[in-house]
Formats: sequence, structure tokens, C-alpha cells
Amino acid sequence: MNFSREEVDAARRTVHAVMPATPQYAWPLLRERLGMTVWVKHENHTPAGAFKVRGGLTYFAGLAASGVGTRGVITATRGNHGQSVGFAARKHGLAATIVVPRGNSIEKNAAMRALGVELIEHGEDFQAAREYASGLAAQQGLHMVPSFDRGLIKGVMTYWLEFFESFERGEEPEVVFVPIGQGSGFCAAVAARAHTGARSALIGVVSAHATTYLDSFRARKVIEAPVTTVLADGMACRIADQEALDVVLREAEDIVTVTDEEVAHAMRVMFADTHNVAEGAGAAGLAAAMQQRGRWQGRSVGVALTGGNVDSAVFARVLSSS
Repeated sequence: MNFSREEVDAARRTVHAVMPATPQYAWPLLRERLGMTVWVKHENHTPAGAFKVRGGLTYFAGLAASGVGTRGVITATRGNHGQSVGFAARKHGLAATIVVPRGNSIEKNAAMRALGVELIEHGEDFQAAREYASGLAAQQGLHMVPSFDRGLIKGVMTYWLEFFESFERGEEPEVVFVPIGQGSGFCAAVAARAHTGARSALIGVVSAHATTYLDSFRARKVIEAPVTTVLADGMACRIADQEALDVVLREAEDIVTVTDEEVAHAMRVMFADTHNVAEGAGAAGLAAAMQQRGRWQGRSVGVALTGGNVDSAVFARVLSSS
């Protein structure tokens, strides 16, 4: 998935009008622990605490530029996409309805409500919530904001541009571990790599308890898989998006899985070694780097701390376990 220079420049302007570039560091304690240089891109430092807000900004900018009127927008989410939509909708003066599955993160729900959205709880998982949101969109004449879309990827791409452009050509990490939920983050990394000419290999990371993208990668077609992760809700995808899968099949060096236990350990390591809070999906890249460190000893790798929006009670349990 490629973008023209004009599209890239416009996306940067849209995102950076609202927020600065997020920091990235090669933390010394991570280097000591893993035996390799680990560059961490801190998307937990955005105004919504996760990378998704970038995509909402560019999607709504495109919606406004299209001249297509709408009485309001609706979407489904486990949290970060909903905050992105709520943040951008408020900026553009649009009413937003967000559908989440029952039992969703208490604090993510509160963060969305604080942005002025109408929050509806429906269904047992993200797919059920999305199907319900689609039905409401048709019934009420609302614009359905998808979870995967070129307009979203254009904004998400800006954080990967910041990452790759921070290195001299040829000095970028040899491999970057990219969490995959619905696929926008991976596709954005591919687009940014192509735009910058970076040569990092891209390894997708999925939850071992939500394997649609791994199963689909192996079968080379969309395979539905059950979702049982209780920690990595940002990767709790039951059905891979065909367009995203096409990009993954073409561009991924590999797909690896991380268990909830590995994710919890990575959350503890991230906090101990960098004093940053990572939600489950936000720690998945580091979990994969730790799992795969035997292959990359003495080399340079990149991970994105994609979000820090974890409920306090959940994080307390993670930190107190071992």
C-alpha cells in the first residue's frame, strides 16, 4: 500500500497540527536484558495514549474534504480506535456513537465517554460489536467508520515515518516487530518503509489466542479463528481483513505468536526497564523480540509501544504476578 508524496505531506500536516512526533529510545536496560539494541517507539505518548489517534485525524480530514454530509458517525472498537474516532469527531463537530463488546475495558470506556461519544455495549467480542454497529449505521443514517481503511492507514503511517526517518539510511534496525490487530499498523509500517527506503524486515506479531492472521498467512486466504485472549484486547481480531492480509502476505518476513503470559512478562519488563506503562497489545512487539532474541543477538531491532491504555486493576495484577 503506497501513498504519494502529496498524501504523505498532507498526513504529516494533519497529525502534527495536533501532536508532536512521539519519542523513541534505545533503552540501556533492554539492551542488557536482551543482548541486542532495542529501539522503542513510544506511541503511548499521543493525546489518546495510543497510535490509533493518528488515523482518526486523517480519516476525518478526508471525510471533511469530501464534502459528503453526515449527521453523525458510528464505529466498533475495543478502545483505542474508539478514542481515535471520538477525538477526531469532536475536532470536526460531529456526534459519534461507539459500540464496544460487553465486558470491555472500564477505563477505555471512560476515556471514550470523556470525549463526548455515546457508548453502547453489545455482543461478546469485537466482531459482534462491529456487526451491530453496521446495522445501527444503516438504520439511523450514520457514517460507519471502518477499522481498516486507507484513510486511517495514512495517519498511522506517520509514526512509522518518524521512526524510519530518525535513522541514517542503512542504519535502521534489521528487523521491526509489528503487532497485528485488524492490520492498519502493519500496513502503515509497510507504506512508511517503502516511502523512506528503509530496509528493515517486518515481522508481524499476533496473539496466540487470536490467530486469524497467522492462520490466514499460512493458508494464504482468510481463516476465521476464535478469540480467547484476556490481556491483548488490541489484537483480539476474529476475522482477518482481506486487503490487510494481501499486504501481510506480500510484505511480512514472518508472523509470530505471543501468549498472554509472554505479553504480561513484556509489560513488566517495559515498566521495569523504561518506566512506561504498556497495555497488552502495546507490549506485544517487545514480547516477540524477547521470544525471538536468540535469532537477533548483538543486532538492532525495533518495537512500537503502540498504547498504554490498560485498566489500573489489570496492570496491578500484571505487575504483582511473576
